[in-house]
Amino acid sequence: MGAALVTTREGLEASLIVGIVLAYLAKTENRNHFRVIWAGTAAAVALSILTGAALFFTVGSLEGRSEQIFEGVAMLSAVAVLTWMIFWMRKQAVNIKKELEAKLAGAIAAGSAIGLASVVFFAVLREGWETALFLFAISESSSPLSTSVGAVLGLVLSVSLGIALYMGSRRLNLRQFFTVTGILLIVFAAGLLAHGIHEFQEAGLLPMTIEHVWDTNWIVSEDSRVGEFLKALFGYNGNPSLLEVVAWAGYLAVALVYFIRPLVNWRRSASVPAQA
Repeated sequence: MGAALVTTREGLEASLIVGIVLAYLAKTENRNHFRVIWAGTAAAVALSILTGAALFFTVGSLEGRSEQIFEGVAMLSAVAVLTWMIFWMRKQAVNIKKELEAKLAGAIAAGSAIGLASVVFFAVLREGWETALFLFAISESSSPLSTSVGAVLGLVLSVSLGIALYMGSRRLNLRQFFTVTGILLIVFAAGLLAHGIHEFQEAGLLPMTIEHVWDTNWIVSEDSRVGEFLKALFGYNGNPSLLEVVAWAGYLAVALVYFIRPLVNWRRSASVPAQA
């Protein structure tokens, strides 16, 4: 589920970007540039796959403390990028269409095929690199098979939604979609943060403090199906250290407040009737 959530969100963002570009070219009678756009998209996807493969093979050659440090750095990096992505998308979603269309108009006016391809290349590559980093972080708390299956299901769903939206056969409240997935990703990031701290504690880079605040493995074992699901999606730990608990709760509280408060203010302002 963690992999499916990430790839659905990231895949839909990439699909929306490609859809906006294609729709603009179709509207301005520039369908002859479709091949350039698809070439830029394919190049970004290929480079993203290579980056992900390099990441997985690199950690596969590490053992012991080096592996723990590498995994901890990857997880904390994923938290930082995930947090930035959530808040950036909420802020830029309104203007992203205008910005893309302005770049396309400039590239078409200059007659630059490279400029056209770069519009989608860098946008899709950013989503691809983020996805590779997130999937690597997820795979450390889930089995490779479940991570792969979840990732594929999420990508299929996101691409299907993107095609349906482009064809006009489906309508999706994007504000609501990004709000719901944003909240879920914040909870997911909190789990990654706690897991990254756990890796640093195992490597001796962070103090253990109280090693086990509680032990709920007798209720829900981390090795059970339910435990693995909760661990992959929410960072469940049956016997966490005090530092893990504080980091998880602190991040979750701060991130949710900053994410939800603007939405509450927006709804309040929208409910106030306009003055005559």
